[in-house]
Amino acid sequence: MARFRNKKRKDFVKPVVKKQQPSVDHITGDKIPKSFVFSRGKMPGSLRQLQMDLRKLMLPYTALKLKEKKRNNLKDYLNVAGPMGVTHFLILSKTETAPYLRVARTPQGPTLTFKVHEYSLAVDIAQSQLRPRCPQDLFKNAPLIVLSGFGTGEQHLKLTTIMFQNIFPAIDINTVKLSSCQRIVLLNYNKETKLIDFRHYSIRLQPVGVSRRIRKFVQNHQVPDLRRLQDVSDFVTKYVSLSLSLSLSHPHTHTRIQHT
Repeated sequence: MARFRNKKRKDFVKPVVKKQQPSVDHITGDKIPKSFVFSRGKMPGSLRQLQMDLRKLMLPYTALKLKEKKRNNLKDYLNVAGPMGVTHFLILSKTETAPYLRVARTPQGPTLTFKVHEYSLAVDIAQSQLRPRCPQDLFKNAPLIVLSGFGTGEQHLKLTTIMFQNIFPAIDINTVKLSSCQRIVLLNYNKETKLIDFRHYSIRLQPVGVSRRIRKFVQNHQVPDLRRLQDVSDFVTKYVSLSLSLSLSHPHTHTRIQHT
């Protein structure tokens, strides 16, 4: 009599497909700049944390979990940058005198070198705030770039302006959604000290010129209490019309650098 074999049942596992980031903006048609943030040489723990803060600042078009090895040299990063569409490098280093930050355009430059005079970490600023703001989708979109004080006509400042303008994706003011604008990177050049303040802010839309109750209603989308009102029009006419403006919260990071 023939025997029947019990075949083992194989479960079908659906493969996980990672969603690739677009390389071209579907609205402007421009190539989206991408970056690597890494360090060279031995780095103390505070500069390692500053490196992670810079990676978060450059999100979403950067490698947040970029693995570095001691034997890696700059040529290794260049070989990987081409196929991945990486256009800029942000390189931290430490000498006996001070830390340095290099911002390079791949693959043929130019490269800007800045001396870091002082810096504050994001975790230290968050601890100093009463209510630090960091929503889940804060780093979903690239930050807006604001440059101040660079219009002096000097050649190295013109090059700095072009470099930082091209390190972040361009936006179309006619189609951009205000809800997607949650961060700002501010670079302020001081003519007297020759220093650049590099700040990273979290921003949000907030109604101004209205009472606290109306502000809460607009922000939380709550249903208003109309029991004491005779008509809905009373609710509208009782308060002034809403106007939206951008409210800057405390900065996430603060770095003061000098062009060398």
